[in-house]
Amino acid sequence: MNYENLLVEKSNFVAKVLINRPNKLNALNRATIQEIHDAFKALKEDDEVKVIILTGTGEKAFVAGADISEFANYSVSEGKDLAAKGQVLVFDYLANFPKPIIAAVNGFALGGGLELAMSAHFRIASDNAKLGLPETSLGVIPGYGGTQRLPQLVGKGRAMEMIMTAGMINAEKALNYGLVNEVVPQEELMNLAEKLAGKIMKNSMLAIQAAIEAVNDNYRDGVNGFETEINAFGEAFGTEDFKEGTEAFLNKRKANF
Repeated sequence: MNYENLLVEKSNFVAKVLINRPNKLNALNRATIQEIHDAFKALKEDDEVKVIILTGTGEKAFVAGADISEFANYSVSEGKDLAAKGQVLVFDYLANFPKPIIAAVNGFALGGGLELAMSAHFRIASDNAKLGLPETSLGVIPGYGGTQRLPQLVGKGRAMEMIMTAGMINAEKALNYGLVNEVVPQEELMNLAEKLAGKIMKNSMLAIQAAIEAVNDNYRDGVNGFETEINAFGEAFGTEDFKEGTEAFLNKRKANF
């Protein structure tokens, strides 16, 4: 499938989804959000894809924010609709995606761009990355999950500071905060992402899917994540992956999932 604002590349069971609006520093507009949903929906059903790397084209930006020109004149109801539909189509959709998503943050990840990165299952960054939620400088607040996911990742106090000051932090501070897992020179970023994808794919994708659900349930209101874990743990005993994994371990060979 061809997209106007995305590039999708597939190789060796890994898909790369690149936000491709370089003239806008890959800023998100409604069309791009719809395309991200469509692309990930297709990848969800693609048996030739096990892990997804999410990044932006060019060296300047992962995603430099939302396309402000698109919503500058929105009404209250239109603003609510923008946030609600965006979360359903992309941000919550990616956070609960059954296949692992690695965000490779190259350059600016601001506003909706940082929210997009936080929707991935984990993040790595280039050493020139700048991350922040500048929405309060525009008289608005993060609307794509930023007020919820940032405190989960960095703690309430740091999240409050980042949101209230509308400032950016560099890659090293993001690493210190736990917002990203690793920082490497920009030219090494995709190699690291592919290396991590390779490590993930050595394991049971069924087990990883169950682990994603169990971890996420810890953050759902009214859901007992421990119960999710217990049930998923038990159900794993009935899978071919469990049989293969345990037999491989006992026979001192590599598992073939």
